[in-house]
Amino acid sequence: MTRDEFDRFCNTLPAVTNVVQWGNASVWKVGGKIFAICSNWGPGKAEKIGFKCSDLTYAILIEQDGIIPAPYLARAKWVQLVERGAMTDQDIETYIHEAYSIIKAKLTKAVRTELGI
Repeated sequence: MTRDEFDRFCNTLPAVTNVVQWGNASVWKVGGKIFAICSNWGPGKAEKIGFKCSDLTYAILIEQDGIIPAPYLARAKWVQLVERGAMTDQDIETYIHEAYSIIKAKLTKAVRTELGI
């Protein structure tokens, strides 16, 4: 999945915002809370997609080739895809949607109501 494809998919989710920060990373949020990131940094400056996971999903994914605990965010159960092809585009979309749902569920009822979600 390219960064443009990543951005297009994330933009289909309700009430999201996008900012470019941290050295040109595309950071997607719901209610001001981050659920997915596509960055271009590190050796080779390849695109790297990261997202929030459930505890079980995190434990499973970090055992897969091309997927690591996300730098700086692993303690919060985030993973990072460091190899293109580590996961199909359809699977990436499924996991990003789940990350969105996890973060959305943590928002207060008032914030969810304000956002219409």
